[in-house]
Formats: sequence, C-alpha cells, structure tokens
Amino acid sequence: MAYDADVIVIGAGLAGLAATAELVDAGRSVILLDQEPEQSIGGQAHWSFGGLFLVDSPEQRRFRIKDSRELALQDWFGTAGFDRAEDHWPRRWAEAYVDFAAGEKRSWLHAQGLRLFPVVGWAERGGYDAGGHGNSVPRFHITWGTGPGVVAPFERRVREGVARGLVRFAFRHRVTGLAGTAGAIDTVTGEVLEPSAAGRGTASSRVATGAFELKAQAVIVTSGGIGGNHDLVRAQWPARLGTPPRTMLSGVPAHVDGLMLGVAEKAGAHHINRDRMWHYTEGIENWDPIWARHGIRILPGPSSLWFDARGKRLPVPLFPGFDTLGTLDHIMKSGHDYTWFVLDQRIIGKEFALSGSEQNPDLTGKSVRDVFVRARADVPGPVKAFMDRGVDFVVEDDLGALVRGMNALTGEDLIDEKDLRREITARDREIANPFTKDLQITAVRGARSYLGDKLIRTAKPHRILDPKAGPLIAVRLRILTRKSLGGLETDLSSRVLTGDGTPLAGVYAAGEAAGFGGGGVHGYRSLEGTFLGGCIFSGRTAGRAAARATG
Repeated sequence: MAYDADVIVIGAGLAGLAATAELVDAGRSVILLDQEPEQSIGGQAHWSFGGLFLVDSPEQRRFRIKDSRELALQDWFGTAGFDRAEDHWPRRWAEAYVDFAAGEKRSWLHAQGLRLFPVVGWAERGGYDAGGHGNSVPRFHITWGTGPGVVAPFERRVREGVARGLVRFAFRHRVTGLAGTAGAIDTVTGEVLEPSAAGRGTASSRVATGAFELKAQAVIVTSGGIGGNHDLVRAQWPARLGTPPRTMLSGVPAHVDGLMLGVAEKAGAHHINRDRMWHYTEGIENWDPIWARHGIRILPGPSSLWFDARGKRLPVPLFPGFDTLGTLDHIMKSGHDYTWFVLDQRIIGKEFALSGSEQNPDLTGKSVRDVFVRARADVPGPVKAFMDRGVDFVVEDDLGALVRGMNALTGEDLIDEKDLRREITARDREIANPFTKDLQITAVRGARSYLGDKLIRTAKPHRILDPKAGPLIAVRLRILTRKSLGGLETDLSSRVLTGDGTPLAGVYAAGEAAGFGGGGVHGYRSLEGTFLGGCIFSGRTAGRAAARATG
C-alpha cells in the first residue's frame, strides 16, 4: 500500500509539535494537520503563562525548598483521588509523569534552549491534611518567555523537519473520519477549509472548499479538549458539581471544540472520565478580547478576602490559590455563578498576576528591565489596565461606595454594607498581634515564610480598611472554562485503547485529547503546572512509540 507519510499527526498544538519533533528525530515522514491556519501553530500553549511542574529542581533548592519524588507522588495521588476501575492507566501515567518531572524533564528542556524564571510559584496549596489535595511545596516554574517560550523549542524542531523534507504542514484540514484496512486505522478523511488570514486565536471560517483523504502507517490524535465548546462543557458537567453555570467565560479560543474526540470514538476509541474537568473560579472578562467570551484568570496571592454573591466569606480552606475545584463546588451550591474578591491597592499591587502570555509582556518578552519595572510599580501595568477598563472591577475610596458599585455591577442588591463591614473589621482586628484564630491570616503568614512569596507574591499583613492601603477594590469573579481532565484512554506507549482494553491498531493520542495521558492522569484535580508538561511528556511518548512502530 502506498502511504502519504509514515505518520499523520492531528493537531498542531504543543502535544502535536512534541510528537512530530520526536518523529523527525527518528527520521519518519509526517503530515501535521490542523483545522486552524498556520498562524495559530502552538495552539493553547502559546497563550499560557508557561508554568511547568518540576520536582527537586535547582530553582527550588536555591530557595531552600525540600522536594522529592515521594512527596510529589503523595501530593499527586492525594489530589487526583483515583477511585475508578478505568483509573488503572491514569494512575500508571501519573507515576511516570512524576518520575519525568523529578528526573530528566528540566535537563531535557534546558538542552533545547528553554529557560526558567528564578522564583518558583506556589499554586494549589490545598489547606487540608498531608495526604489531601494540594502542593506541599512550591513547584510552579515559570518559563522565561511564558507560553511562546515553551512552544519555541518544539516549533523549531518541527520546522527543521520541514526543511529536511520530513514534515508537511496541512493547515485548514478538518478531520471528520478515521478508517482502516486489515484491522488497523490507516486513513484520515475530512474537509479542506477555505484559506484564512484570521489572527492567532481569533475565529476562522468553517467554509469547506473540498475534501481530503490521507493514508499513513499510524495516526496520532493531539486535537486538544473541549473548553471552547460551552455546549459540550455543559453536557459533560459532573452532577457532583451541581447545575452548570448559566454564563461562563472562555479561557481558550473557540476552535478548542472537542469534535475530534467524537471522531476518534466513532472509530472505536474509548473516551473515559469525561465528567472530570478543570475550570477556574477567578475569571474576569478581558477588556481587550481576542476570542469570543475571552476571559483571563487572576493568579492571586493569599490575602484577598473571598465572598460569595451575597457577601458571605467563603469557608476554610477556600482561600485564593488553595483549592480550585473545592471552590467551584462551593460556588455552584450557592445558587449564584459569581463571587467577589475584596482587597485594597496594597494587596493588588503585590499579589495579582494575570494568566496568559499577552498579560505578562515583561516575562513573555524576556525583558529583565521590565521585570524590575513591574516589581517596583504600585500596580503592574496589565493589572492597572483591568482596574481602569475591566468591567468586573469596582474601585472606591470608602466601603459604602464600594458596596453600591458592587450591587450596581450585578444588578442585584445582594451585598449589605453593614454585614460586609462587620466581616472585614473582624478580620482586620486579627492583624493587631501575632496570634490569630483566622486561618487565612495564618496562611498569609505561612506564605511569607517562603522567600519567593515574601519578595513578589504576598503583601505584608495589614488592615484592609486602613485608608493608607487604599483605595478599596472589589473584583467580580466568574467561572472560566479551561481543561477537560478526561480523554482517550491510552497505555504507557500512548496507544489508544478500545472499550475492551485492547489497542485501536494504528492510533495514538497525546495531550489534552488523551487526558494528558491514560485518559485522565490528573484524576479529579490538578496540581497546576502539569498541563503544558503533560502535553510535552505524552506528545514525546506518542512520537517515540509511533516511530518505533513505523518505518
């Protein structure tokens, strides 16, 4: 049989680039398909903050962070909560990924030119017991160059493959079917979409101008998740989290539609854990949107007071940055799909970072000078732009005006000034001495015991109602779609499995389409910094496995 290539890779995001790069290294010929135009190469990873989960890294050791494979695996399993029969392969993938993160991940990426910001972040702190959810230590390593800096080494390797005649790009090719002969998938069919000059992340046309059929010895599915398809998010919304939100913001472009998952299922792939998903609770509407319903996530420090829609403080340990899905669960049981941060300018200037490469021009542009300018600013420029222009921000000098602005913003008079003042005043009294029964204040003081947080991420404890710390700020927070944690079930060689556990011959999967490995490596929750690394690790695994099976 005549093949058009050794391997067809479906999806030119980070996982697809990682798989293709490995195939090029093995001398295999590849057709890289994507429904979007070439200007969107790198997919969602381009827009990311560039966080990478690493274990016992030199960056950690410089900050006297004691980490280990055993501690990381304890945190992973305590967070994942694996409890299903189909968690067999996800659990195996989790062990393999932690080994990678504690082993060659950093040196392998460093050899390709990837560099890291020296301060390690502490995401998803948990707040439960030692065996529960969360990172016991800071592990969130920010790539110097953010998302584009993560994509660059793999895009370079793939483009070198193009120059060598091993890789052919087929952008604007939308896959609608997988078929096979002699029991193995070897044919990819679909529509050729009209050329598009749409900018990266913006909506492109879905007008078909023709059809295609391509054949290869193997197919790797790296088409991403479902975060841009709100209908699919709602259809797969887990009952344990209550009724899906009436309105949601999108943390990913509209082309992250999940349709390729259905194509793979129709061909025999086993899609598992589809009710496990990862959505953020600190979403704000982008004042300068790139895609429809474009939301940005606030990456908060621990000091902001978090209130529900009625002005009731969220319970322990649902503090900013501690438990994303625990907070989502609480919000969805409140009867409202938004919450509030209440803080002051002193806190926002030190503790607010915004997710996304475009919201961090200093890190994305690799400018040491701009990093220092940002550190010295009362409020970083991108955050100040949201304070001035963002529809979710209320900024006032006194609490009465702040409450009036909050109620006016939502059109619901749910916040009572006396109740809110009572909550904030009670918290402020606890600041007066080193003793406290307020566990959020204890958490703030604990955060400042880590030098990285003390330097750039956690404000010195102070009274929020102190006029010298003002003005006061309220931020309406909405649900922001991001990741599907389930996906196509795969073994440790990234081979896609069928419902009876046997391989779907000729088909591999990686990245979010594979639940970042195995069909759900994160279980119910993520430790953060694990999505980009999951794309890289599963993409590398799929590319190497397909190379061994072909040629």
